[in-house]
Amino acid sequence: MSTEPVPPESTENAGAATPDAVGEPGTADATATAEPTSDVTAARGAQSEAEAGADAAADAEPADQGDAAKDASEGDGEATGDGGAAAQLSEAEAELAAQKLERERIERRKAEKAEPIASGAKLSGKAADLLAAVRAVEGGAKPPATVFDEPAPAPRRPAPEPVRRPQPVTDGPSAHAAPPAADAVEEVRRVLAAGGAPEPLAPQAAVALGEGAGEVLREDPWQLLRVPGVRPEQADGFARALLGPECSPDDERRGRAVTVWLLEQAALAGHTALELPALTAALGRQAVPDADAAVQSTLAEGEALAFQDALDGPGAGQPAGDPGEDGEEGDEDAEARPVRVLVGLERYALAEESLADALARVVNSLSKESATRWEQVTAAASAGPAELLRAVAGHGLVLHTGGEAARAEPAALLTAARSLGLRAVAACHTPDGRERFEALLGEGAGDGAVVTVAGLIAGAEGPGRDADGAFALDLLVLLDAPQLDVESAAMLAEALPDGARLVFSGDPAVLGSAGPGRVFADLLAARVCPQVASRTPDPGPIGELASGVGIGELNQVDAPGKEIVIVPVRDAGEAVHRTVQLVADSVPRAFGISPEETVAITPGHGGAAGTRALNAALKERLNPGPGRFGGFDPGDRIAYAPAPGRTVQGRVVTADAEGLHLSCAGASVVVPRERVEQAVRHGWALTAHQAVGSRWPAAVVVLPGDAAQALSRPWVYTAFGRAERHLSVVHGVEQALPRAVAEIPAKPRTTRLPVLLRAQVPAGG
Repeated sequence: MSTEPVPPESTENAGAATPDAVGEPGTADATATAEPTSDVTAARGAQSEAEAGADAAADAEPADQGDAAKDASEGDGEATGDGGAAAQLSEAEAELAAQKLERERIERRKAEKAEPIASGAKLSGKAADLLAAVRAVEGGAKPPATVFDEPAPAPRRPAPEPVRRPQPVTDGPSAHAAPPAADAVEEVRRVLAAGGAPEPLAPQAAVALGEGAGEVLREDPWQLLRVPGVRPEQADGFARALLGPECSPDDERRGRAVTVWLLEQAALAGHTALELPALTAALGRQAVPDADAAVQSTLAEGEALAFQDALDGPGAGQPAGDPGEDGEEGDEDAEARPVRVLVGLERYALAEESLADALARVVNSLSKESATRWEQVTAAASAGPAELLRAVAGHGLVLHTGGEAARAEPAALLTAARSLGLRAVAACHTPDGRERFEALLGEGAGDGAVVTVAGLIAGAEGPGRDADGAFALDLLVLLDAPQLDVESAAMLAEALPDGARLVFSGDPAVLGSAGPGRVFADLLAARVCPQVASRTPDPGPIGELASGVGIGELNQVDAPGKEIVIVPVRDAGEAVHRTVQLVADSVPRAFGISPEETVAITPGHGGAAGTRALNAALKERLNPGPGRFGGFDPGDRIAYAPAPGRTVQGRVVTADAEGLHLSCAGASVVVPRERVEQAVRHGWALTAHQAVGSRWPAAVVVLPGDAAQALSRPWVYTAFGRAERHLSVVHGVEQALPRAVAEIPAKPRTTRLPVLLRAQVPAGG
């Protein structure tokens, strides 16, 4: 079979996913940028001043100074009050008397120092016990055995039965947050009209800006940038209409709003923070006259946070800014150690720090005795799963890598854990992934052994929680780990009880998470825990082709059963025509795979052969209708996004005054009519990001010529790997396909997780 390149199509989301804010990572100048932007530096400075003040106070010996002052005043009184007597003394006698007084004061001070310190006499309870223990140690005695013992933790309460959501379910943001009041929306609409902005933005603006949104926009028109989809040039026009001559590019409000907007765009591209040079350069491209002042103003208002992370280099053995044994040498090492200054939005920065703290707790809280329970199942395991079982037996945090066939190893792990009576659960990215993993477990796994990540976080699936909010779990296996964004990973890790084990399992070659962060890749890079690489390859010609793509090679693969077919096309119109022909006719006739079991995958939503064009053509062929429910008809195949970055496949059932009724993974979902346009698309054709985590018996990968720039090795690997039995490649990109596989890796993301983990967990875990 020939694997000539296939043309990709341009994606309408490419601009949003790769904002101007994201530039090449730079190295921040520690002396030029760290002090004005870093809270860490300020905190260290304050700590140094506090320590210096404490040392000075200790050296002053306040008690002795008080005695000296008292004695001095008494001496002065004697000199002035008894002037006649003093006059009768000779100079030698006066000198002897003064020396005698000085010797008495010295002896008195020595005696006072030798006595026990009287401080703390009024203390009681734990404080008094600690003071007594300290004095005992100073005197060479043994402190009471119970003084420094930690109190025994309260026993965890049995986990209550999880509360299951009733069916049907009304999902999506509207189900969890009350819509803005009508008068608030009307007020925003009047402000938008006054500024020449589209009035349909009013509901979104009211939600994004919260209470008093209209007044917020009047006072700061650039806050319009907080509404999704609004760009700086549009906000500038709105501000000019409202402010008139007072509107200027150097307005401090504009600088802050554009800074926050750039950080939000960076988050859409997967970054949890931006390096300061990249952020200031992006501000310059947005015509912000003083980028440094804009960043400083944003930090001062608390709309973003700044961080200073030490990098590997001279002096890497100790944290930047910490003195060594010799104060001067420590300062020199701190100055020589390279650092980078990062700026990020609070929600993602705190999520990354919370995740690092939670993972460190997982690593450090595992009981040594718990490993003995695993010895029996570890010894009986076959060669493949045995390595993973041994790693999990002895460590709280373990990483497992491999393709689709390698999922049999975490399945064996879960079965073994449950056979020991442990509370073990596996979480997948999609309902389809859950069903496929349940098939690997068989009937012996029991109900509730496999859940979706979203369902576990929401409490709709999986175990209940105890009184402290922790999962009733001894082992959590997170499958499809590359799709975990930093916020979801933090919520899961924080909810694990002390002593529980956590396993991340996934294929590092697939596309990363739709949300900010690169959790799985960061954990692999940090090397703070065992990493088990599966040796089980994906079978068949499709598995062989995908394995080659994963290492950067587009190989010619033998496919005697026509498992892989290349369909050359000249333009996007022909690509759409051939895709419909393959899905509706050729694949069902040749392989017995129905159109309902086939997916078309294309690089983007827009373009002449994007998901919109393909879905329109496939609907006309497979389920024609007038689209009387907002463009949808009963029986339409849909892709529903209940939250950004999460897609669920389903079908349209009906529609009424409540909204569009869907059936998604066996659950009934009602999407309010005002949310339909944003959250529901037709689903015969998907992007690779929408398809990741799921597989179909057949996949048609559409690569039109106008999408060549959107291709990368992870994209091709993900798209080709969605097929189980048959893969057709509608090819129109010529040499762009092999070039993407060989030369274009995943786009880098700026994150802090590896640095945060290395500071808390020793290398190697």
